[in-house]
Amino acid sequence: MIEFRGVGPAGFAERLETVIGIYTAAMNPPADQITGRKTIMRNHGTYPHFQCYFAELRDSSPQLPPSEPQIVGFAYGFRGAPGQWWHDVVLRALRDEMGPEAANAWLGFAFELAEIHVHPDYQGKSIGRAMIRTLCAGRPERSAVLSTHDQPTAARHLYASMGFTDLLTRFVFPGGHEEYAIAGRPLPLP
Repeated sequence: MIEFRGVGPAGFAERLETVIGIYTAAMNPPADQITGRKTIMRNHGTYPHFQCYFAELRDSSPQLPPSEPQIVGFAYGFRGAPGQWWHDVVLRALRDEMGPEAANAWLGFAFELAEIHVHPDYQGKSIGRAMIRTLCAGRPERSAVLSTHDQPTAARHLYASMGFTDLLTRFVFPGGHEEYAIAGRPLPLP
Protein backbone atom coordinates (compact mmCIF):
# COMPACT_ATOMS: atom_id res chain seq x y z
CA MET A 1 0.00 0.00 0.00
CA ILE A 2 1.34 3.47 -0.95
CA GLU A 3 0.93 6.31 1.55
CA PHE A 4 2.11 9.90 1.36
CA ARG A 5 4.05 11.47 4.20
CA GLY A 6 4.78 15.17 4.28
CA VAL A 7 8.16 16.36 5.51
CA GLY A 8 9.74 19.76 5.89
CA PRO A 9 13.35 20.77 5.28
CA ALA A 10 14.86 18.68 8.10
CA GLY A 11 13.03 15.48 7.14
CA PHE A 12 13.97 16.03 3.51
CA ALA A 13 17.67 16.57 4.31
CA GLU A 14 17.65 13.46 6.51
CA ARG A 15 16.56 11.31 3.53
CA LEU A 16 18.56 13.09 0.82
CA GLU A 17 20.58 9.99 -0.11
CA THR A 18 17.35 8.03 -0.66
CA VAL A 19 15.91 10.92 -2.69
CA ILE A 20 19.05 11.07 -4.88
CA GLY A 21 18.79 7.31 -5.44
CA ILE A 22 15.21 7.67 -6.71
CA TYR A 23 16.16 10.69 -8.84
CA THR A 24 19.07 8.75 -10.36
CA ALA A 25 16.93 5.68 -11.10
CA ALA A 26 14.17 7.80 -12.67
CA MET A 27 16.30 10.27 -14.65
CA ASN A 28 19.51 8.33 -15.36
CA PRO A 29 21.69 11.47 -15.28
CA PRO A 30 25.42 11.42 -16.04
CA ALA A 31 27.33 10.35 -12.92
CA ASP A 32 29.28 13.62 -12.81
CA GLN A 33 26.02 15.56 -12.25
CA ILE A 34 24.90 13.73 -9.08
CA THR A 35 26.98 15.76 -6.61
CA GLY A 36 25.75 19.04 -8.09
CA ARG A 37 22.14 17.83 -8.09
CA LYS A 38 22.45 16.87 -4.43
CA THR A 39 23.74 20.36 -3.59
CA ILE A 40 20.86 21.96 -5.51
CA MET A 41 18.29 19.79 -3.72
CA ARG A 42 19.81 20.50 -0.30
CA ASN A 43 19.66 24.24 -1.11
CA HIS A 44 16.02 23.95 -2.23
CA GLY A 45 15.17 22.77 1.27
CA THR A 46 16.09 26.24 2.56
CA TYR A 47 13.65 28.08 0.28
CA PRO A 48 10.51 29.74 1.69
CA HIS A 49 7.47 27.54 2.24
CA PHE A 50 9.35 24.38 1.20
CA GLN A 51 7.20 21.23 1.35
CA CYS A 52 8.00 17.65 0.37
CA TYR A 53 5.97 14.47 0.19
CA PHE A 54 7.39 10.97 0.13
CA ALA A 55 5.44 8.15 -1.49
CA GLU A 56 6.04 5.25 0.89
CA LEU A 57 5.37 1.60 0.30
CA ARG A 58 4.09 0.13 3.54
CA ASP A 59 3.83 -3.54 4.32
CA SER A 60 0.16 -4.32 4.92
CA SER A 61 0.64 -7.98 5.79
CA PRO A 62 -0.92 -8.78 9.19
CA GLN A 63 1.42 -11.79 9.55
CA LEU A 64 4.60 -9.71 9.54
CA PRO A 65 5.79 -7.18 12.10
CA PRO A 66 5.66 -3.58 10.87
CA SER A 67 8.77 -2.58 8.96
CA GLU A 68 10.29 0.71 7.91
CA PRO A 69 8.37 1.99 4.87
CA GLN A 70 10.24 2.08 1.56
CA ILE A 71 10.29 5.45 -0.22
CA VAL A 72 9.39 4.88 -3.87
CA GLY A 73 8.80 8.48 -4.94
CA PHE A 74 9.08 12.08 -3.83
CA ALA A 75 7.82 15.48 -4.86
CA TYR A 76 8.72 18.86 -3.48
CA GLY A 77 8.26 22.52 -4.14
CA PHE A 78 8.42 25.95 -2.58
CA ARG A 79 7.28 29.50 -3.15
CA GLY A 80 9.30 31.09 -5.92
CA ALA A 81 11.00 34.37 -5.07
CA PRO A 82 13.47 36.84 -6.56
CA GLY A 83 17.03 35.71 -6.00
CA GLN A 84 16.30 32.05 -6.73
CA TRP A 85 18.11 30.95 -9.89
CA TRP A 86 15.23 29.10 -11.65
CA HIS A 87 12.73 31.80 -10.73
CA ASP A 88 14.89 34.64 -12.04
CA VAL A 89 15.91 32.89 -15.28
CA VAL A 90 12.35 31.84 -16.12
CA LEU A 91 10.85 35.21 -15.15
CA ARG A 92 13.25 37.00 -17.54
CA ALA A 93 12.38 34.60 -20.36
CA LEU A 94 8.63 34.93 -19.72
CA ARG A 95 8.92 38.73 -19.70
CA ASP A 96 10.70 38.60 -23.06
CA GLU A 97 8.10 36.21 -24.52
CA MET A 98 4.82 37.32 -22.92
CA GLY A 99 5.48 40.74 -21.46
CA PRO A 100 5.92 41.81 -17.83
CA GLU A 101 2.25 41.66 -16.87
CA ALA A 102 1.74 38.05 -17.99
CA ALA A 103 5.11 36.98 -16.55
CA ASN A 104 4.20 38.46 -13.17
CA ALA A 105 0.76 36.84 -13.30
CA TRP A 106 2.44 33.43 -13.60
CA LEU A 107 5.51 33.88 -11.38
CA GLY A 108 4.60 36.77 -9.08
CA PHE A 109 3.07 34.47 -6.45
CA ALA A 110 3.84 30.95 -7.65
CA PHE A 111 4.42 27.53 -6.16
CA GLU A 112 7.39 26.04 -7.98
CA LEU A 113 7.17 22.27 -8.36
CA ALA A 114 10.90 21.63 -8.34
CA GLU A 115 11.18 17.84 -8.38
CA ILE A 116 8.66 15.04 -8.95
CA HIS A 117 10.13 11.56 -9.32
CA VAL A 118 8.90 8.00 -8.94
CA HIS A 119 11.21 5.00 -8.99
CA PRO A 120 10.84 3.23 -12.38
CA ASP A 121 9.54 0.06 -10.67
CA TYR A 122 6.51 2.06 -9.47
CA GLN A 123 5.85 4.37 -12.42
CA GLY A 124 2.53 4.17 -14.26
CA LYS A 125 0.53 3.64 -11.05
CA SER A 126 -0.72 7.26 -10.65
CA ILE A 127 1.75 7.91 -7.81
CA GLY A 128 3.16 11.02 -9.50
CA ARG A 129 -0.31 12.44 -10.09
CA ALA A 130 -1.33 11.79 -6.48
CA MET A 131 1.88 13.37 -5.16
CA ILE A 132 1.28 16.53 -7.22
CA ARG A 133 -2.32 16.78 -5.98
CA THR A 134 -1.20 16.24 -2.39
CA LEU A 135 1.66 18.73 -2.67
CA CYS A 136 -0.55 21.43 -4.21
CA ALA A 137 -3.54 20.93 -1.89
CA GLY A 138 -4.28 24.02 0.18
CA ARG A 139 -1.43 26.09 -1.26
CA PRO A 140 -2.13 29.85 -1.09
CA GLU A 141 -0.17 30.70 -4.25
CA ARG A 142 -2.15 31.63 -7.35
CA SER A 143 -0.24 29.33 -9.75
CA ALA A 144 1.90 26.22 -9.92
CA VAL A 145 4.84 26.22 -12.35
CA LEU A 146 7.46 23.67 -13.39
CA SER A 147 9.97 22.76 -16.06
CA THR A 148 10.18 19.45 -17.87
CA HIS A 149 12.01 18.08 -20.89
CA ASP A 150 10.42 19.41 -24.06
CA GLN A 151 9.71 15.95 -25.45
CA PRO A 152 6.61 13.73 -25.55
CA THR A 153 7.45 12.01 -22.24
CA ALA A 154 5.13 10.40 -19.70
CA ALA A 155 5.81 13.34 -17.38
CA ARG A 156 4.82 15.86 -20.04
CA HIS A 157 1.60 13.92 -20.68
CA LEU A 158 0.87 13.80 -16.93
CA TYR A 159 1.25 17.57 -16.52
CA ALA A 160 -0.94 18.29 -19.55
CA SER A 161 -3.62 15.93 -18.24
CA MET A 162 -3.60 17.91 -14.97
CA GLY A 163 -4.20 21.20 -16.77
CA PHE A 164 -0.64 22.51 -17.02
CA THR A 165 -0.17 24.55 -20.19
CA ASP A 166 3.06 25.44 -21.92
CA LEU A 167 4.30 28.93 -21.11
CA LEU A 168 7.62 28.46 -22.93
CA THR A 169 8.84 25.67 -25.19
CA ARG A 170 12.27 24.81 -26.56
CA PHE A 171 13.72 26.74 -23.63
CA VAL A 172 17.42 26.18 -22.89
CA PHE A 173 18.64 27.15 -19.42
CA PRO A 174 21.88 29.17 -19.28
CA GLY A 175 24.87 26.85 -19.48
CA GLY A 176 22.71 23.95 -20.70
CA HIS A 177 21.93 22.39 -24.03
CA GLU A 178 18.71 20.41 -23.46
CA GLU A 179 15.37 21.91 -24.41
CA TYR A 180 12.73 22.33 -21.71
CA ALA A 181 9.10 23.33 -21.54
CA ILE A 182 8.04 25.72 -18.79
CA ALA A 183 4.46 24.89 -17.83
CA GLY A 184 1.96 26.41 -15.43
CA ARG A 185 -1.59 26.18 -14.22
CA PRO A 186 -3.73 28.20 -11.85
CA LEU A 187 -4.20 26.95 -8.31
CA PRO A 188 -6.05 25.31 -6.72
CA LEU A 189 -6.01 22.03 -8.59
CA PRO A 190 -9.52 20.59 -9.06
